[in-house]
Amino acid sequence: MARRKRNPHVGSDFEDFLAEEGQLEAATAVAIKRVLAWQIAKAMKDAHVSQAELARRMKTSRAVIHRLLNVDDPSVTLSTISRAAAALGRTVRVQLAAA
Repeated sequence: MARRKRNPHVGSDFEDFLAEEGQLEAATAVAIKRVLAWQIAKAMKDAHVSQAELARRMKTSRAVIHRLLNVDDPSVTLSTISRAAAALGRTVRVQLAAA
């Protein structure tokens, strides 16, 4: 009887798998962006602020706001996130954590 090769990923966690595949950093960036986009959208809804109004408050275009709220676009700068937070009366906290 032939033995089946043991799956090296059984028993490991998803982060280990992503790290082995070289995708952990990209996946983490997308996850962070999704949380930030959700928090900004919620703050906008709570304050009854439209995308056009947020753009006006930030002195930017609606295209920038669209990218900010797009959960699949991780390429938004900290400056843009900070300006959006300030325009909504919020602040941003960023910290490094031990791996």
